Amino acid sequence: MINMLSYIFLSSFALYCFVSCSAADIKNISTDKSSLLAFKSLITSDPHGMLANNWSTSSSVCNWVGVTCDNKHNRVHSLNLGSMGLRGTLSPNLGNLSFLVILDLSNNRFGGMFPNEVCRLRRLKVLDFGFNGFVGEIPMALGELSQLQQLNLSINHFSGFIPPSLCNLSKLEFFNFGKNSLEGTIPPVIGQLGRLKLLILSYNKLSGFIPKEISNISSLQGLFVGSNYFSGPIPEEIGYLDQLEYLILAYNNFSGSIPSNFLNISSLTNLQIEHNSLSASIFNFSNLVQLDLSENAFSGTFPNIAFANLRYLKYLELSSNHILSNLPKSIGNMTSVTFMVDFCGIDGNIPLEIGNMSNLISLSMVGNNINGPIPGTFKGLQKLQRLELSNNGLHGSFIDELCEMRSLIDLYLYNTTLSGVLPTCLGNMTFLEHLDLGYNNLNSKIPSSLWSLTDILEINLTNNAFTGNLPLEIGNLRAIVLLDISRNLISGNIPTTITFLKTMENISLAHNNLQGSIPSSLGDMVGLISLDLSQNMLTGVIPKSLTSLLYLQNINFSYNSLQGEIPDGGLFKTLTAQSFIHNEALCGNPRLQVPLCAKQVRKISRKKKLLLKCTIPLVLLTIFVIACIILIKHKRKKVENNLEKGLSTLGGQRRISYYELVQATNGFNEGNLLGKGGFGSVYQGKLLDGEMIAVKVIDLQSEEKSKSFDAECNSMRNLRHRNLVKIISSCSNLDFKSLVMEFMSNGSVDKWLYSDNYCLNFLQRLNIMIDVASALEYLHHGSSIPVVHCDLKPTNVLLDENMVAHVSDFGIAKLMDEGQSKTHTNTLATIGYLAPEYGSEGIVSVKGDVYSYGIMLMEIFTRRKPTDDMFVGDLSLKTWIGESLSGLILEVLDSNLVQQNGEQMDNILTHMSSIFGLALNCCEHSPAARINMADVKATLIKLKTLIFGRSAT
Repeated sequence: MINMLSYIFLSSFALYCFVSCSAADIKNISTDKSSLLAFKSLITSDPHGMLANNWSTSSSVCNWVGVTCDNKHNRVHSLNLGSMGLRGTLSPNLGNLSFLVILDLSNNRFGGMFPNEVCRLRRLKVLDFGFNGFVGEIPMALGELSQLQQLNLSINHFSGFIPPSLCNLSKLEFFNFGKNSLEGTIPPVIGQLGRLKLLILSYNKLSGFIPKEISNISSLQGLFVGSNYFSGPIPEEIGYLDQLEYLILAYNNFSGSIPSNFLNISSLTNLQIEHNSLSASIFNFSNLVQLDLSENAFSGTFPNIAFANLRYLKYLELSSNHILSNLPKSIGNMTSVTFMVDFCGIDGNIPLEIGNMSNLISLSMVGNNINGPIPGTFKGLQKLQRLELSNNGLHGSFIDELCEMRSLIDLYLYNTTLSGVLPTCLGNMTFLEHLDLGYNNLNSKIPSSLWSLTDILEINLTNNAFTGNLPLEIGNLRAIVLLDISRNLISGNIPTTITFLKTMENISLAHNNLQGSIPSSLGDMVGLISLDLSQNMLTGVIPKSLTSLLYLQNINFSYNSLQGEIPDGGLFKTLTAQSFIHNEALCGNPRLQVPLCAKQVRKISRKKKLLLKCTIPLVLLTIFVIACIILIKHKRKKVENNLEKGLSTLGGQRRISYYELVQATNGFNEGNLLGKGGFGSVYQGKLLDGEMIAVKVIDLQSEEKSKSFDAECNSMRNLRHRNLVKIISSCSNLDFKSLVMEFMSNGSVDKWLYSDNYCLNFLQRLNIMIDVASALEYLHHGSSIPVVHCDLKPTNVLLDENMVAHVSDFGIAKLMDEGQSKTHTNTLATIGYLAPEYGSEGIVSVKGDVYSYGIMLMEIFTRRKPTDDMFVGDLSLKTWIGESLSGLILEVLDSNLVQQNGEQMDNILTHMSSIFGLALNCCEHSPAARINMADVKATLIKLKTLIFGRSAT
């Protein structure tokens, strides 16, 4: 009986506990739900609707996006909302998620203070608030999260000191406070974090010494403290960290020497100590993959074993130190891909063993005291693409063995005192793009084989003693951009085939013995920017054809025997007398300090006589006749407008009537509509001869839209460039205005960038931005009157069938009058792309286009519009990119690029910081501080070569 009573009691008690626990579970999951709804209520922007469309009170919290529950306790286990573009502040109710283990809100736009209530989540193992906009100090109570294993507060605006209480996080393995505004020192108690593997404090304002207690963290694999204000010696205790792989101390104020026991860290693969004040000798690190010691005060000599065991090193830079010794023979044991020792004071010969560095791709020893000949063993460097030995004391000749380096793209031997003959084998270097042999003592004829390098971009042979003539074969250099053969002994005529070089931008043949006349066909070199023919013996006249060169910025014809009239069109309107001094018999405008030409004197004389003979009746008669002519033309034009419904007004080269446009577009049918913009609609059409066209029909509902048509006509009237959309004709009357343009079969860049059906690869994006830079360079500097586009953006850049980019839509463009660098406007360009001075003051200049270009350059590689919902407050596309340069470029890059490029991604990421840095340079707040488009174009072309080499051509 007692047993039965006991059984009944125990059963009843168990049932009570079950019911009670079930009720508690319901209550607790309800608490979690309320906490998350409170969290949601403070989110001010949810651009993808992730929470708005999913976190519903009618559904289970465990089914909400980003929420994972623990089945055992029926509680919220993890909240993972990373990279959702959310914006807002954090609710203190997060502290009620008492079973939370993972809290990841990274890569959003949360702001405000770090909520202390989060520090109540004692089960928390992962806390990731990286890449947000949090402000204020890091709370001391964070040290109470005793289970924490990963802590990431990087890329925020935290200030103050590192809380010493963090030493209580004994299970912490990952610690990242990088890219904030933290001050003070690293607390020594950090040495108590015995399980820590990665400690990242880069890009803060920390100072003082590195605490030796860090050596107590025996598990440490990566120490990142670059870009701070640390000083003093590097503690030798770091040498006891026998699992350390990454040691980044760059851009600080460290002094003293590298502790010798660093050699004992067998695991160390990446050591970056550049831009400090370290001195003493350089040691031998046997297992390193990357070593950068540049911009320090290292001195002494290379020990013979310095490179003996660097068998794994891929990148070595020692530039701007005071090594002052010979390169050791052991250099041949290295397997590096990059080796840079510029401006180190190195002397002696280049060791023959350098030919054993068969993996080298880039070798640079600029600005040293290296002497002796170029070793023939260089022929063993079959992978080498870039060789820079400029500004050294090399002597001897240009050896044939250099020609055997068949992968060479860039060869710089500027100012190295080479002498003798330039060999004919130069023609075997078919990959060569940049050849600089300026300021040497080479004294042969230029070998004819040089002119067979059809893909070479730049040739610089200035300040040598080359003889002979320039051959007709010079016309084979169909890709060349720069040719400098100045200050040599070249004679004969300028070959007429030089005009075949349509890509040429800069020619200097100055200080030679050239004779004969200047070929008039130079006017066909449409890309020419600079032409220097000074200090020769040229005769004849200056060709008037040069006035048609739209890019031309600099001309120098001084110190020749030229005669005749100086042209007065194009660039010649702005030139000074310095371009023409010391010639035989030039005449023209007196401002050029030359006499008037005879026909100009006769013309002035005739005008004076005519003025004396003219009578008042004749003047009145003339006025009457002119008035009649104007009246007749006006009536004729009105009749033609009514009958013809509009004819071409852009130069008169094509006449396309309104009826032809109606027929070509099927009556401006909706099926032919390509798109609508702020100033009208664009239709696809097909003329009777089969030519495809695009017809932009202006909406004439307002005066502003009508003016846009006039602005576009004025802007495009005289513009011709491969990267501008060609205007074929225009059609205009009182009731209808349109522009007829060449058809771009691949549509806009915006379509390709944001559509799910299209995807641009990395090379295509880079080529597009090079094309756009070329167009803007032409508009700003190549046109006779500078043109400011004023509305550059992806929708206004169109792609032809070969994916070549063409800038279009000049509806609000501005023409700069002669001598004018800026003007004002009341027309508003697209928000997000316009420069600060445009939006606030209406100031228009070419530098405004540069700003818009920089925004577009960021957009095309991130696939983020400047008006994206994620950009509010202090965060903009520009600041977002600026923050990524701290080493988080992968997080801002379009994910499609990462998926496409695979193994090549590492090479691309290496140069993305340069691309984004260039974009930020374009977007400087001050217009004067912004780069110009010529330099932008040159930089991108160079980066393209570095990334893709010959494969991209």
